[in-house]
Formats: sequence, C-alpha cells, structure tokens
Amino acid sequence: MKKVFIDGSEGTTGLRIFERFEGRDDIEILKIPSELRKDPDEIKKYINASDITFLCLPDAAAREAVAMVENENTIIIDTSTAHRTEEGWAYGYPELSPKHREAIKSGKRIAVPGCYATGFITIAYPMIAQGMLPKDYPVAAFAMSGYSGAGKKTIAVYGTEE
Repeated sequence: MKKVFIDGSEGTTGLRIFERFEGRDDIEILKIPSELRKDPDEIKKYINASDITFLCLPDAAAREAVAMVENENTIIIDTSTAHRTEEGWAYGYPELSPKHREAIKSGKRIAVPGCYATGFITIAYPMIAQGMLPKDYPVAAFAMSGYSGAGKKTIAVYGTEE
C-alpha cells in the first residue's frame, strides 16, 4: 500500500487531492496534525515517511520542503511553480507525448503545470512538435482568475467554488 502525504492540505489544491484519495483502500494518506502543519521537523518526518508527497504550497515553501527530502525513494509531485523549469524535474502531463509519459512515470521529481499552463500547452505543444509553430514564436495568452485559487479561507468568505 502506497503512503501519500499532502503538504499544504489546507489549500484548494491540497483539499482537492485529498478528496480524490479519500475513501480509497489502496493507499494510506499520512495526515499531519493541523497544529503541526507548519512545523519543519514534522513536515520532514511526513515527507520522508511517504512514498509520494504532493506539495501544494507557495514556491518558497515548496523549495524548503524539497530540501528536506532524505528518503531517495520518495516521489515529489510539486503543484507550485518552483520547480517547473528545474533540471531533473519532469514537467507536463502524460498525454502530451510518449516522452512526457515516460518522464512522469519514471521520475522522482514531477512539476505539475497549473491550469493556465495546461490550457496553453495543450494547444501550443502539438503545433510546435509538428513544426507548425516555431519554438521561438512570441505567443501570448490572456487569462483571468477567480477567488478559488486563494484557498479554503477565501472560498468560505465568498461562497463555494461551484
């Protein structure tokens, strides 16, 4: 049974990941006590006890969490922007290409594209891969966000995400 730790389980992304795993009997979710969720020693303990840790944190905290990894078998899946361009990190999603699929499948460090990046990559990557769009073409994308990315405290003030 895989052990999963969600660092940042109080935010929107962490809550959604937790909801998807909740009730499954093929994984064990390691739950840090709420009062200890910002204690570096506790975080380090949970990260290194996990098979997979999801980082649902601001960039600086995600970098700090990665620095705590001592267990060479722990897989880190980072939802922040901290490691998206870092050497040695798989980035993208498996449906993009066999290369992306293999990097994510075999990687120990995986940087997740956010919702805006996913939308953009889904359109731009196939055009670049097929030579329809030059790699250095200055493409721009405009997007707007609501409040849901601010986490559960903001959602509680403004209502549900529906």
